[in-house]
Amino acid sequence: MIRKAKLTDVKAIQALVNQYADSGQMLPRTLNELYEHLRDFHVYEENGALIGVCALHVSWEGLAEIRSLAVRNDRVKNGIGSTLVRHCLEEAVQLEVARVFVLTYQDGFFKKLGFAVIDKKELPHKIWTDCLNCVKFPNCDEIALVTTLPAEPSAK
Repeated sequence: MIRKAKLTDVKAIQALVNQYADSGQMLPRTLNELYEHLRDFHVYEENGALIGVCALHVSWEGLAEIRSLAVRNDRVKNGIGSTLVRHCLEEAVQLEVARVFVLTYQDGFFKKLGFAVIDKKELPHKIWTDCLNCVKFPNCDEIALVTTLPAEPSAK
């Protein structure tokens, strides 16, 4: 089941995300960051256990980012990650976001979901907010990808 994250999920989200951060696959998230951005997060839960997490963060007018996608190691390659990303993209359509981007080392995964590689220079709002505080800045080796979303049909 996918649902919006709750306050009681924060420590489990941090453990899952930071497991990937410890191996250099994504940026770590502090408890403070997770509490401040809790509304961005969706979780995949089974039998009360948090199996996966993904966030949709609105960056600017018409632009959002998929971030902190993590799936428990024993459940990788079961479609949970792609289900979480699709769920976030559906929310982006509802919010009338035109484009969603991601910075990742897993470009093949996102290409299968319709994302295309772009130059990071096309993401100035990202670079001048989050990236400035990253230990890898300005030598980021992540790959930037973007997808353009269909407009949500007007309700009649």
